[in-house]
Amino acid sequence: MTPLPEKLPEKLVCVTGAAQSEVARPSPRSALQLTADACLAAIADAGLDVSEIDGIATYPGKSSEGGGIAPVSPSEAAAMLGLNPRWILASSEGFSHMAPIFNAVTAIACGLARHVVVFRTVAQASARRQARASTLMAGGGDRVDGNNAWTVPFGALSPVNTFALYAQAYCDRYRATAEQLGALAVSSRAHAARNPAAIYRDPITLDDYLAARTISSPLRLYDCDVHVDGATALVLSHRDASRDLRRPPIHLEAMGMAVGGLWTGQHEGDFTSLPGAARAGEMLWSRTDLTPGQIDCAQIYDGFSIFVWLWLEALRLVEPGEACRFTEGGHRIGLTGELPLNTGGGQLSAGRLHGYGHIHEACIQLWGLGGDRQVAGARTAIVSNGGYGYGAMLLRRE
Repeated sequence: MTPLPEKLPEKLVCVTGAAQSEVARPSPRSALQLTADACLAAIADAGLDVSEIDGIATYPGKSSEGGGIAPVSPSEAAAMLGLNPRWILASSEGFSHMAPIFNAVTAIACGLARHVVVFRTVAQASARRQARASTLMAGGGDRVDGNNAWTVPFGALSPVNTFALYAQAYCDRYRATAEQLGALAVSSRAHAARNPAAIYRDPITLDDYLAARTISSPLRLYDCDVHVDGATALVLSHRDASRDLRRPPIHLEAMGMAVGGLWTGQHEGDFTSLPGAARAGEMLWSRTDLTPGQIDCAQIYDGFSIFVWLWLEALRLVEPGEACRFTEGGHRIGLTGELPLNTGGGQLSAGRLHGYGHIHEACIQLWGLGGDRQVAGARTAIVSNGGYGYGAMLLRRE
């Protein structure tokens, strides 16, 4: 085995605070207010004062696409919070949801900042209330540009149309069933029932899943994530500055990322895998001595349920073609199972926070704050994020 470099940047950085605003469908509070709520709570969670925060970042920066996708810029947030940052990340191109976290890690490791707040805010529920077409990739207009121009002209007005192709191809190749896919939705809802902040907490059965309307075959209603208004914030700190703070530091054991072909209108693979996710997984495992068998819980991106299967395989948590059988029935992915999965309800039930809800939940688990949904003895967590651009992290608590 090739020895790890002595000073990987993530080894010098810890998560020291994490918080969420109200998550609602929709929220009466503005996106800026939700951002303030999350950031101030995360800073307080770390035991820091606002004056000690010297960096700020977000994904993807304030977006011109509308639809509530990214309504707050880091400069707006900094001004509102009264920060005077030495380092700021104004935008992250494309769908690399974890990019501001990885950039903050690099900035801290290089000495450009000591404590960085990273936030992600969405107001998609409010946007949908104003105009249902606002969250379609066409945005309700006659013309589209950017990444959407590669899909909308071919009838994919929503990402669900694109990733339904993946779901059908996976089911065809590996003989996966609707019941196996439905187990993900049922399990997520069972976990959400234990999460007071989740949007949907009423349990569902497999029969409920099968009876729900088809959105884009074979994906049904409960295979799709839930648009919400809300904000999530993390505080990242240099390892040396984290030891005397309020929370035990959560160490960034390893990270990996890649950009996928769909982001640029290119198709890779055979629709039964996500090559970009596999590259992110390869990078992640090359930066740690931990192995997949040492993971206590997994918070896996679930913009659509099929992502969970594809990510589980990309991160080598199961063998190719085995994710459908691994999650069948929900026993192995339950709170006392082999690999507790999306323990807060994920995006399918807790709300679509573009993967940042998963990061928050990983921190909650590692700090032992999960209450009724706590995974006993959790000390390591893997988190994945994205369906076009791909990011993954290993987090651990000593």
